[in-house]
Amino acid sequence: MTRVERRDRTTLLLELERTAETAARAAELVVRENGCCSFFAFTLTAASGGPELTAAVPPAHVDVLDALAVRVSAAGGPAA
Repeated sequence: MTRVERRDRTTLLLELERTAETAARAAELVVRENGCCSFFAFTLTAASGGPELTAAVPPAHVDVLDALAVRVSAAGGPAA
């Protein structure tokens, strides 16, 4: 992960490393998570700096997104 940005209260952007393996793993994650976590909306887009993974939640689930941001930071990603 190269960057984490809290776009707003309900949206977290993760800028991923620019490798084919990272993009493939992120795509698999998006498919799995969109299938099981109905309140999350994960989107993977190709950007000039590398793949970007966006996680969005409805306002009622901001606490879950907050926890995800903390876990990303704890795992060694840049602070959100």
